[in-house]
Amino acid sequence: MGETGPTGPDPGPGDLVAQDGIGVPDQLARLWTPHRMAYVSGGAGDSGAARPDPGCPFCRIPSLSDEDGLIVARGERVYAVLNLYPYNPGHLLVVPYRHIPDYTDLDAGELTEFSAFTRRALEVVRSVSAPHGFNIGINAGSAAGAGIAPHLHQHLVPRWGGDANFMPVIGQTKVLPQLLADTRGLLAAAWPAAS
Repeated sequence: MGETGPTGPDPGPGDLVAQDGIGVPDQLARLWTPHRMAYVSGGAGDSGAARPDPGCPFCRIPSLSDEDGLIVARGERVYAVLNLYPYNPGHLLVVPYRHIPDYTDLDAGELTEFSAFTRRALEVVRSVSAPHGFNIGINAGSAAGAGIAPHLHQHLVPRWGGDANFMPVIGQTKVLPQLLADTRGLLAAAWPAAS
């Protein structure tokens, strides 16, 4: 058992925690932080989310050169950009130019181009690096894992059999065999040729 808390001894590592009404006891200690609720719920409401945000990297990236911004392709309403912290080589993001937080905020034109860019990105990455599969998804909101929740973006992560190894788990390190600039160059060159 750990130190003594306001309701008795705090559980130590490996101790089962039992509390009536929450299910089967587990080995998770709960740290209650009610003061964080103000932060968690603080983003609600309309704050003019469709306007560019000068502090938002997804609003700033289109003002950079394609090479500096790691942009693979630009459309009228959306663009494709390499993830600066990729899970795997070729990890792309499809991003609307408009600063909106949610998929349901896309207008009809944005939705059409968002879908077309997703399809094109799959074709391009397949032609360049022949992955065995993809993870495609949107982390809608910070609670769902979005690192930049106020600006919608969709991830396309190429996957290969055996691409997960011990390094991320044991060493908190991801091994990437190609520089981002090289990956961007290959994908950008293949973008116009994709069927």
